[in-house]
Amino acid sequence: MAAMDSAREASDAPTTAGPRDLLDASTDAAAIVSGDGVVTGWTRGAEALLGHPASEVVGGSAAAMVAMPADPARVAAVAARCRAGMGWNGLISARHLDGRTVEVDLRVSASFRIGEQECFLLSARPQRRPATVDPSVIDGFLTRSPVGMAVLDLELRYVWLNDTLERFGGVPREQRLGHRLSELLPGLQTVTIEGLMRKVLRTGVPITDYEYVGWSWADPHRQRAYSTSFFPLVGADDTVTGVCYMVLDITERWTARRLLALVNEAGTSVGTTLDVMRTAQELADFAVPRFADFVVVDLLEPVLSTEGHGTWLPDAGPAPARPVMRRAGMSSVREGCPEAVARIGDRVDFLPPPHDASLLIDGDPILIPVLDPADELWASREPERARSMREWGLHSLVSVPMRARNTALGLATFVRSLNPVSFQPDDVLLARELVARAALCVDNARRYTREHTAAVTLQRSLLPQALTGGTALEVASSYLPADATDGVGGDWFDVIPLSGARVGLVVGDVVGHGIAAAATMGRLRTAVQTLADMEMPPDELLAHLDDLQLRLSVETADDSARQSTATAVLGATCLYAVYDPITRRCTMARAGHPPPVVVAPDGQVSFPEPPAGPPLGLGGMAFESTEIELPENSLLGLYTNGLIGGADRDMEACMVRLGEVLARPVADLAALCTSAVEELVPVPQPDDIALLLARTHALGADHVVSWEVPADPVAVAEARARATRQVEEWGLGELAMTSELIVSELVTNAIRYADGPIRLRLIRDARLTCEVADASSTAPRLRHARSTDEGGRGLFLVAQLSHRWGARYTGEGKIIWAEQEIP
Repeated sequence: MAAMDSAREASDAPTTAGPRDLLDASTDAAAIVSGDGVVTGWTRGAEALLGHPASEVVGGSAAAMVAMPADPARVAAVAARCRAGMGWNGLISARHLDGRTVEVDLRVSASFRIGEQECFLLSARPQRRPATVDPSVIDGFLTRSPVGMAVLDLELRYVWLNDTLERFGGVPREQRLGHRLSELLPGLQTVTIEGLMRKVLRTGVPITDYEYVGWSWADPHRQRAYSTSFFPLVGADDTVTGVCYMVLDITERWTARRLLALVNEAGTSVGTTLDVMRTAQELADFAVPRFADFVVVDLLEPVLSTEGHGTWLPDAGPAPARPVMRRAGMSSVREGCPEAVARIGDRVDFLPPPHDASLLIDGDPILIPVLDPADELWASREPERARSMREWGLHSLVSVPMRARNTALGLATFVRSLNPVSFQPDDVLLARELVARAALCVDNARRYTREHTAAVTLQRSLLPQALTGGTALEVASSYLPADATDGVGGDWFDVIPLSGARVGLVVGDVVGHGIAAAATMGRLRTAVQTLADMEMPPDELLAHLDDLQLRLSVETADDSARQSTATAVLGATCLYAVYDPITRRCTMARAGHPPPVVVAPDGQVSFPEPPAGPPLGLGGMAFESTEIELPENSLLGLYTNGLIGGADRDMEACMVRLGEVLARPVADLAALCTSAVEELVPVPQPDDIALLLARTHALGADHVVSWEVPADPVAVAEARARATRQVEEWGLGELAMTSELIVSELVTNAIRYADGPIRLRLIRDARLTCEVADASSTAPRLRHARSTDEGGRGLFLVAQLSHRWGARYTGEGKIIWAEQEIP
């Protein structure tokens, strides 16, 4: 009874059919039938379905409800199946109270028991008849569908088409029927399309979503894109009777896809170099003929200037009415760009009338679908371009301002002539995207060029403008900047005159590129000059230079942490050598730098290797010096790693090759230096290259004279006399008096304040040098004596009489020296 009550409650639910009825049994008519065919339960749903109330049905035979001939065998089979626990369902005809027959979908459950009685649960729902659509609705759907449709016979002649397809092609229905596509629309890919339809007829396999572009009579001046599917028409006997196709206009989707593809392609074709002019030309070359027949790119003059910082910003005040630009790129479908009124590099001020320079700052792209050379503005403001329009048929124009990072750069203009289709608003979107990408590349190139030029200028200004080795050395140098793709490096070299006719030679290489490397190089070069002027030996000089570089690295790292922009200095290498033409000996030390090359007068090549030492900036390790003897006319070469290094180069083989090249008997040292670099580095390298060559000379006995001086004040007069006689013998009588005073003061100071032995030496070189050596390490000090002091004016007098003076320390003590210019 509980089951009956549940069924009765369920029958109270509305019986309106809905999309969920196929899976919802809550509204079914239900009844319980005993094993001998007697109805024992009847729901309201069953009463609603057949009209019989429960009072008339319960207790009676279920067979009375069936409007079908009796079939005992079928009933027995169904009962057996249900007793086996599987249930049954099928269609039967039931008798309604009003006498009509109701077709129902009947389900019989597996048998179960209520008490001692075997029972079956029957549920039924009316059979749903298939929905029918009025033929006029179907005809309207086919005819007015937004998808073009057509039916063709086995000869590919039109049998039927809808209104949409008629509108797509622009050919009236009456003219299509009985004709083939190739006879009606030659602007489409008719040969390919008819080939696809023949394939469908032959194989019976549909072809879907075939995309193509072309022109139609409906829009003869604009290319459109379509997506078409083909499938066979099959008759009642399964034979193919024709082909049907459906076509959809996908021009907007195709245009968007083409826009994306072109923009992506432009990303790989425009901006391949960091050169402003080349980037502008790449934009012009890319757009012709893909997008336009004639393209010009005009850039503002400050953009092309290595000193410029771009052009007007929005807050930089009003711009001039006619901006000064230069033609940076140009391309045409016609050989030689005959349409152009200006050539590459020419000054131009073209802006499409009636616009002024504000267009470049904040203006939108300009679209002129139809150019009219007779227009008064064009005729008055651009007469030459109006003439070119008439002569070459320029009929449509798009101009797009080039802007990047809030900076105006120039104007790109696209023109069509041979292509009969005028520019449309969709084309403006494409032009804007192309120019935006190119403008970013131009701005990158502009910024890089300005920085690279500044770095090169800085580096050039920091390198020595003229080298002189005096009479001790004949010097020549060659410097090759890094490849433009990697910027400027930090290579440097120098020749530093020292006291006693000696000469200092230095070559170094700062790690990294750009302005930071060049600036660091300048600091180190200045430091080397200062330390060399303090007469430091090579190993001590490198030690001080290492401390300086370490301090610079720490300061740069701290500044980088504060600003998050600077790049820390990684280090540098350096080689410093001092050549003495009197002793013909060369003392050198190096900090992580390649060893020098020496070519003896007989052509023998060697690579003396002083202890390498660590690169500058690491700290914590000492440097050592090595001394070698260089016979007169020996060739000493100092170089940077770029000359012999490289990812794909054998350093040892390059060093051997360097020695072979320098061993050639070439009298002109500058020519030898240049040829060596050209032979060793025939192609640009990603690193700077510096080569410094020095051919040694010796100062003979006729240029140097020395005397031992006793540590007795009486010896001062003899020293003055000897020096005066020697100066006069050298033909330098004009310097005799000043030399006498200098010798007197220096020898007197040595006798009074220093320890013996004391030695006086005169050197006649580019200058006349007086040296007094003693065994004391006490540094001389220049004092400014008061008017009442009896002494203290000696070194002050020496400083006034000489070109320069100083002191250097030796292993035995020190040497005080003073130089005089030779008249």
